[in-house]
Amino acid sequence: MPIITVNGKSVHIQELNKEAAETIVLVHGMFSNLSVYYFNIAPLLATKYHVVLYDLKSHGMSEKSLEGYDLESMTNDLFALMEVLNLQKVHLGGYSFGGLIALKMAIRFPERFNKLAIIEAPDPNDDKTRGIIDEYSREFLEHYVENFTDTTKVKMGKRQMERNHRMYEYLFYQTSIKTDMELEKDFFGSPAIETIKQSTLLLYGTDSNCLNAGKHLDGMIKNASLIAVPGDHNIPIQQPLVIAEALLNFFQEI
Repeated sequence: MPIITVNGKSVHIQELNKEAAETIVLVHGMFSNLSVYYFNIAPLLATKYHVVLYDLKSHGMSEKSLEGYDLESMTNDLFALMEVLNLQKVHLGGYSFGGLIALKMAIRFPERFNKLAIIEAPDPNDDKTRGIIDEYSREFLEHYVENFTDTTKVKMGKRQMERNHRMYEYLFYQTSIKTDMELEKDFFGSPAIETIKQSTLLLYGTDSNCLNAGKHLDGMIKNASLIAVPGDHNIPIQQPLVIAEALLNFFQEI
């Protein structure tokens, strides 16, 4: 489990196919960890690319932090991570809250990114999307235990389930994450999103409460294309191979 120091804090990362010519950085969602990509999506991308995954602060095996969950702070963390890993220009993908981080990175540091993939990024100001976090966390845990290998099930077990629930409770009840996200409620209405010039893939579930957010982004980002995948907000869990293939095809397009 590689742990590196970024901005004075410990960050858990995983890298696949480090010798590849191009790099994809993937950002997971809130109350999750890098394993949402690690088992099914990242290995397919790693057939062609260097893939970098990391646990956000207070998530997975990264160090806890009481504050700094606004998009400015989260993108400062990702920028610093890229500096530590000497990643000058990469493709970037983000799921859910990670999608918001990816959008903010493209706005703040456009020169550091090639293509942009946004999976189920919610509109922070949409009441219908605010309840998704609970559903996502619950489904992630249940699916993880039921569908991965016996070895993984043993490693996960009740202890890991409890650990993940403690992470959720810590983030939601002890950190500034809720108040920090309130600061982002007007993010989708910001004209800054229209400044994104990268070729952008938008992947949303056909039954997702966030689909309208995807349509909104499709109208604001000049070089965006929207693909609706069967499923809801949890499409990386429900349709990992579909998502992986869509990402691989997108990043390989000339």
